[in-house]
Amino acid sequence: MNSMQLGYSFCPNDTFIFYALAHQKVAAPFPITELLEDVETLNRWALEGRLPLTKISYAAYGRLREQYVALRSGGALGRGVGPLLVAKNPVDKLVDKRIAIPGRNTTAFLLLSLFSPGFIPVEIRYDQIMPSVERGEVDAGLIIHESRFTYHLHGLQRVLDLGEWWEQETGLPLPLGAILARRDLGAPTIRALDQAVRASLEYAYAHPEETVAYIRQHAQELQDEVIWAHIHTYVNAFSLDVGPEGEQAVNELFKRGEAAGLIPSSTLPNFI
Repeated sequence: MNSMQLGYSFCPNDTFIFYALAHQKVAAPFPITELLEDVETLNRWALEGRLPLTKISYAAYGRLREQYVALRSGGALGRGVGPLLVAKNPVDKLVDKRIAIPGRNTTAFLLLSLFSPGFIPVEIRYDQIMPSVERGEVDAGLIIHESRFTYHLHGLQRVLDLGEWWEQETGLPLPLGAILARRDLGAPTIRALDQAVRASLEYAYAHPEETVAYIRQHAQELQDEVIWAHIHTYVNAFSLDVGPEGEQAVNELFKRGEAAGLIPSSTLPNFI
């Protein structure tokens, strides 16, 4: 393989983590060609087996454990990082309400389905959800990424923080997204990729100012305070290594998804 495609999102946490890898600042087993897309597109591509290395929602990973394995580095887990349900007006019961979602394969959709089944999902690209709610096209919107810092600018109010709900339910951090490698790459290559992703994040921590132009090139929100609030929220110790607590959180998410019939079961290990 002369080079390897790596798919990740436009969001500041991903462009911060992968800046060094995409710009050959750290060693990797293959030269990396980055391919940036919204997370639901990446989820669908992974379901097709399109990319050998990709960012993905944990909910989608639950359907892909036979084909892919998660790296220990580069993912998004944590506390205070959950998707938010927002609306123009107070919303009581969610049953039969039209809720804008960023995709049926996202962790946000899985969490809302576990919290309150019976709503009517309306799939809208994540960066168009708040305008859709603001125009009254849906009853509420499930927002992710930078939107949690800017929804009030659209005249919207928080209805529900699914991260808070998850933490109260389980006492565990919330798994949002992982970096997956196709299992057919083989364990030695996958471990080397995991080390390269960790090195890329360590480089970003050591040279944050060097990453700024690349991050701003792709960010939906360009204010520096929003960009760095996003990075400080979603990039943390779990991004360096998922660790035992992170693994426990992922196992719990999959267990609940399986019990609800939302994802299939698997006996393969979730992490390299």
